[in-house]
Amino acid sequence: MQKDDILRLLRDVNLIPSEKQTLLSNIAAQAAAMDMPCYIVGGFVRDLLLSKPVSDLDIIVEGDAVKFGNALVKKFGGKLTPHHKFHTAIWHLPETWNLVPGTLDLITARKETYERRGALPAVTPSTIKDDLLRRDFTINAMAIRLDGDHFGELLDPLNGQADLEEGLIRILHPRSFIDDPTRIFRAIRYEARYSFNLEHSTFGLINFESLDVIPRLSGERIRHEFDLIFEEEKSSQMILRAGELGLFKPIHPKLPLFNPDYSDFLEMDPTLDIPASRTAMGYMLWLMDSSEDEILSIGRRLDFTSELTYSVWAVSQLKKSLPFLTGSTPSVWTFALEKLPLLSIYVVYLVAREDALLDFLSLWRHVKPHTTGDDLKARGLEPGPRFGEILIQLRAAWLDGDVHSFDDELHLLEMWLK
Repeated sequence: MQKDDILRLLRDVNLIPSEKQTLLSNIAAQAAAMDMPCYIVGGFVRDLLLSKPVSDLDIIVEGDAVKFGNALVKKFGGKLTPHHKFHTAIWHLPETWNLVPGTLDLITARKETYERRGALPAVTPSTIKDDLLRRDFTINAMAIRLDGDHFGELLDPLNGQADLEEGLIRILHPRSFIDDPTRIFRAIRYEARYSFNLEHSTFGLINFESLDVIPRLSGERIRHEFDLIFEEEKSSQMILRAGELGLFKPIHPKLPLFNPDYSDFLEMDPTLDIPASRTAMGYMLWLMDSSEDEILSIGRRLDFTSELTYSVWAVSQLKKSLPFLTGSTPSVWTFALEKLPLLSIYVVYLVAREDALLDFLSLWRHVKPHTTGDDLKARGLEPGPRFGEILIQLRAAWLDGDVHSFDDELHLLEMWLK
């Protein structure tokens, strides 16, 4: 792609909103003033060349990113959070710019070395070429220069543009998956997101040797990759592919394949007033048919929060309990469900299509008696367990259709208190 073509893409407001174009211009001007080569890299370049709207900006300089960040703050405002150890900084953009996200990562061009398989890399400052050579795939190893007369120049030392045109996911060197097996998860995401294919030799390197490194990864790193998968539009396709490639057993021996029958259930009904989370729904659907012990063990391996562990457990237990609840009165359903996470109930509904679950979510959980504890005290009742029993019975009467009005409720209450 020629420089003029890239300039046209950089000026397309359908790909880059005008306020982000202004931000890029400000960064380019400051880099030129400091005679500091400055580049935008990675996913921004990949998506721009595919004529897709871009989001995050990754800015790399050949020089001192912290020094560059301080200069940006001095000229344009905001504040800087430097990380001197890693030669990086976070520029908190001026609030008046109203940009989302409101921060920008500034990175010194660097090279990486891996002391052992699966470990996080050691980094040292270097050149943009070295920085591109350390990346995961050729389609992510491109940069567009921003400073001065170089604005719009494409750096593509590994021919990533050709792989974009051919729809190929290609790693940079044979040890790439061994050095960092999380790249396998990324390859799966890109493959489905862009309808690309794994290049033949890249596919062949997802093998015993690279999968054998996965057990060394922390649960947090692995869970982060699954979180990213479940946030994707084609997440069910990705999680099925991950199972097909044998990624689950090295993580945990009881981690099941994703049930393809659940593939269409990752979308939320926006009319239901319950907390929504594609990520949480993904884990619930994935693990709902696992045993209690398996869920707890997998949750520990993947470093689940206690809330997520409980939500997944609740899905599993509720699905197993449905045969015992089917045909029950609304009050029995309500008292059985009301302490469970709402999203867990919704996920079981998606799979089982038990109408009572949807009735609970949309109607029954909101049903309450008019009578309160203060009303009972006003009638001369002493506070105690009897309070709760009466209020529960009144609620059950509303749920089961035994009362239909406030007068009916008062009449029933008076009968009980005689």
